[in-house]
Amino acid sequence: MKKMLLISLIYVLFSVHPLLSQERLVSRGEIPILAWFGIPPEETTVSRFQELKESGITYNFSSYPDVRSMEKALQVAQKTGIKLFVSCPELKTNTRETVERFMKHPALAGYMLRDEPSRSDFPELAEWVKTIRAVDDKHFCYLNLFPNYANEKQLGTKTYQEHVDLFVAEVPVQKLSFDHYPVVGDYLRYNWYENLEIIAEAARKAGKPFWAFSLSVAHGPYPVPTTSQMRLQVYSDLAYGAQGIQYFTYWTPLDTTWKFNRGPITPEGKRTQVYDRIRVLNGEIKNLSPVFLNSHVVWVAHTGDAIPVGTKRLTSLTGPVKVLKTRGTGAVVSLLENGTGTYMVVVNRDFLRPMDLTTNCDPKVKRVLKDGTLVPASAYNTTIEVDPGDIVIFTWKK
Repeated sequence: MKKMLLISLIYVLFSVHPLLSQERLVSRGEIPILAWFGIPPEETTVSRFQELKESGITYNFSSYPDVRSMEKALQVAQKTGIKLFVSCPELKTNTRETVERFMKHPALAGYMLRDEPSRSDFPELAEWVKTIRAVDDKHFCYLNLFPNYANEKQLGTKTYQEHVDLFVAEVPVQKLSFDHYPVVGDYLRYNWYENLEIIAEAARKAGKPFWAFSLSVAHGPYPVPTTSQMRLQVYSDLAYGAQGIQYFTYWTPLDTTWKFNRGPITPEGKRTQVYDRIRVLNGEIKNLSPVFLNSHVVWVAHTGDAIPVGTKRLTSLTGPVKVLKTRGTGAVVSLLENGTGTYMVVVNRDFLRPMDLTTNCDPKVKRVLKDGTLVPASAYNTTIEVDPGDIVIFTWKK
């Protein structure tokens, strides 16, 4: 009898009390997560690819010395559910035959062509893309653009905006990608968010998704990536509408100039603390994919005494979140629509210090937690502390 009463009480509590309900977002796919400088060809084993998968990464990019080693990697990757980009000399020297060889492989993600091309490379790259797409238009051609701190000689144009505009107009890739590593020492590059603004707008006008980066390896002036640094990069990317997240790098390169160190995997094949950090972060990205995957960005704005160059200040709000104030460096705030849901995303722009966030929400507003659980926003104080680089998400039905 006591057991029956206890079961009934638990049922009533979970049915009536909103704080005990386990309402969750429904997943319809995952944000792709790509490892740059991934598993080296000589480490092509099921155990290495399984280790990659366990970190939460779903796509791998490594350069292979020939089509045979590329084919072997695809076969191994298929066993673990990882997808690869074709990158081998034959993709350039014997394009059609190479594409025909791999185009039906289940582990194929697409075709990696070039990193950071200059303006003078665009005509040749355009023809290469057209050749590939004439054979296989189901998988995408990947080209990654310079950041906006590249110089005029690197870009081959007078301005970064011109570089991006010409690339979009001339090279018919299906997705845009750019890299920018904003954390230098203990500060953010002043023009990072301007870079996001330019790429996001170019992608919107072209009707194409874009992918963006987080730095995951120390080198030169860049410090060992902390969780808060990487969260800030990833969540800012997603707030601006990125549809793919990329890590540079996964395997730590050997290089005497940049002195790469403490990527997720060392040159000797051992894990570092960064492996565990990206594993946690990738779990969060997976859980929050229902918010960001295939979302439509309505607007993006910033708070703070000073806002980043090239961005817009949040001046007013309409809708069920009636008040949003921050104390500290400031926040990225974006409004997204996805399916029947509307999401307000708030990212602490400071990767060193927490931020106080004060809101006033209608009763229908809910918080999206990191595990995808939905909880009434009213369950929280009107002022909460947001960890360095971290995210808070509010949601309501349209």
